[in-house]
Amino acid sequence: MKHLPSPPTPAAPASQVRWDPTHALIPLIAFLTLGTLLFLQGTPTGAILALLGGCGAIGAGTLALASSDSRRLIAILAEAAMRSGVGK
Repeated sequence: MKHLPSPPTPAAPASQVRWDPTHALIPLIAFLTLGTLLFLQGTPTGAILALLGGCGAIGAGTLALASSDSRRLIAILAEAAMRSGVGK
């Protein structure tokens, strides 16, 4: 009696894929590596923080635009950006 292999389970649709700690670790390592390499090349710390902060803002904006409740998130991000620029 031969056993037939079971059919492979279908991949989860993109809308059901969850963001887990492993996914969050990848950008963290990339940002730490980039910051370290820039520091070792002599880039001032303030410039590194501004660059990485800008990258984070772009990522947050992209996620906000892709979400279902994007208007509220964009308003929150715009308010935070305006408040952070007031002290300069």
